Amino acid sequence: MIESEPILFALNASAPYGERVSECLSIPLGRHEEREFEDGEHKARSLMSVRLRDVFVVQSLYSDATASVNDKLCRLLFFIGALKDASAASVTAVVPYLCYARKDRKSQTRDPVTTRYVAALFEAVGVDRIVTLDVHNLAAFQNAFRCRTDHLEAVGIFVEHFAPMARRVDVAVISPDLGGIKRAETFRMALENRTGRRATAGFMEKRRAGGVVTGEVLVGDVRGRTVIIVDDLISTGGTIARSAKACRAAGASRVYAAATHGLFVGDVGKLLAEATIEQIVVGDTVPPFRVPSAMVGRQVIVLDTAPLVAEAVRRIHAGGSLVALADGRSQAARSA
Repeated sequence: MIESEPILFALNASAPYGERVSECLSIPLGRHEEREFEDGEHKARSLMSVRLRDVFVVQSLYSDATASVNDKLCRLLFFIGALKDASAASVTAVVPYLCYARKDRKSQTRDPVTTRYVAALFEAVGVDRIVTLDVHNLAAFQNAFRCRTDHLEAVGIFVEHFAPMARRVDVAVISPDLGGIKRAETFRMALENRTGRRATAGFMEKRRAGGVVTGEVLVGDVRGRTVIIVDDLISTGGTIARSAKACRAAGASRVYAAATHGLFVGDVGKLLAEATIEQIVVGDTVPPFRVPSAMVGRQVIVLDTAPLVAEAVRRIHAGGSLVALADGRSQAARSA
């Protein structure tokens, strides 16, 4: 007989995020152990029975000072394999930030398609389902995996953050490149629905060759408007900076940046100063450990995505629908 309550694990590297998901679900985190060996190898195992239980494992896949992205990926894969060997009814990997999602095609001869290889690794250990937030290329993500996938969008969370401001001022929503137009348009439409005020749309020209990004053309009316640049992630910040400078040059009154994943591998202070960005707003899928603490909560705002993930876990386990939740519509509706 299958127990009605799921088991939720969070590996050590994502324990704080897992604890917030656990609190939202009102279920305790499952007990497990992770051991390190002298030669650099490691193991992780459950300390409780998972037989015939639906199991969810939280692990966000990014590098930090304690572990590389590859190390975190291996730990997650090995733990999933151990859970399947322990007769779990199903195992869902909850990966708020999915690594290697940007390398989804061959941009040069003999390039790897790493997104597909990562998918094959998950499937090899028997994962039943992957849940993630705002991947770089949704079509590539969905086509790479043969197991079930659930893609959540944090648009509702960002709309709730920006709605009070958008009710007071004229807003333009800008995509920093052609590939992000659909993402920015989803945000713009949701913001309009939430506030009842029209927001203009636009996008930046972007060309990449030999690792160098160029393109200065801005399409869209931003003069006298508060601009919100919407992207899936901020890495070095170069793309956001280029867009912000173009918007300022075109007469934007203020510029904000919004992205679900804040990697911040560049100098965020320099980014804010040189691009004259008022604030950068990101999700907490990657903790802002690279951002000076004095800037967090002021120039860099971090939004909580754990309630969204927790609701997805609840619905998956109960056999509920993720259609409205996946694109944030239900979040906006609950807040209206």
